[in-house]
Amino acid sequence: MTDVLTLRGLNRATLARQHLLERADLPAIDMVEHLAGMQSQAPLAPYVGLWTRLRDFTTDELSALTEQRRVVRLHLMRNTVHLVSARDCLGWRPLFHSLYAAHLNGRFRDTLPGVDPDALAEQARRLLRERPLTRGRLGALLAERWPDAEPEALAHAATRRLALCQVPPRGVWGAGGGAAWAPVQDFLGAPLRPVPVDALVLRYLGAFGPAQVADVQVWSGLTRLREVVERLPLRTFRGPDGQTLYDLPDAPRPAGDTPAPPRFLPAYDNLLLSHRDRTRVILDGRAVPLPPGNGATTGTFLVDGMWQGTWRLQDRVLRVEPFTPLGRPDRDALLAEAARLCAFLAPRETCDVVLDGP
Repeated sequence: MTDVLTLRGLNRATLARQHLLERADLPAIDMVEHLAGMQSQAPLAPYVGLWTRLRDFTTDELSALTEQRRVVRLHLMRNTVHLVSARDCLGWRPLFHSLYAAHLNGRFRDTLPGVDPDALAEQARRLLRERPLTRGRLGALLAERWPDAEPEALAHAATRRLALCQVPPRGVWGAGGGAAWAPVQDFLGAPLRPVPVDALVLRYLGAFGPAQVADVQVWSGLTRLREVVERLPLRTFRGPDGQTLYDLPDAPRPAGDTPAPPRFLPAYDNLLLSHRDRTRVILDGRAVPLPPGNGATTGTFLVDGMWQGTWRLQDRVLRVEPFTPLGRPDRDALLAEAARLCAFLAPRETCDVVLDGP
């Protein structure tokens, strides 16, 4: 007989994998790998995401990993920028070649008439091996050879064909800098080493399970994964709506009444984006905000394990905006956690916390 998971039990299982029930004593690089990467088109978002999951995390730790090339930022899952370990970068990047090729054909096929894709990739590779370049500068240089093509389209097409990563100071706390790109293999000094897609699925379940096949596909952007999932030695459950959920046999699945303290998440946190059915953490089908910025000034927060509001830091004021009125215990716990977030984001300044909304 298949065990049944309630919605609350599913929520707690996912929070346990995400280390959002209790902060972990782990090095930052181990957490990045455990989370199967961290979405990072907002370059400082992983700092907040690690702070909320780790004890004693400091910005210097992730900055050092970035500068030492032990973690890198590149397009991976869903064709979005993720922060991953160098090891995962080399193993996972080849799995997404077909995804990038499909994106390239769909977006740029009609904007690059007469441009040979292989010649474009080779020219871009030569330019980027000389020095890292922004897409804008790369497009301008490529346009010298293909003057009738749009420079932006040339740059995007080239960066989809090649395995590239963003280089520091992008992603270094307090350093700033635009997104300059370099070939992954040159930057890391190692060849790509593709892993089986089975390994990617297992890593997903370790961070986001239990999950449906459709959830794995939404997170990764890959398709035709049912056969992969069904051949793995997984445990199955029946979900709140009768759906089949797959999970690692020995993964944590705490009881639904396990306490879940308030947690602040950065913009673009994968907890909110990595399932087709997001009801385990999102009420009422609310759309996840995707704000501009560096990822260290806006985000969302959880109360009792569910997404219950947003936060914004501006002019040394952290504004916390719940969607609905909070009871006194939840409000007090949320404000205490907000004060800790302030101390992390602005350790040398006085930061006020203001509770807005209902």
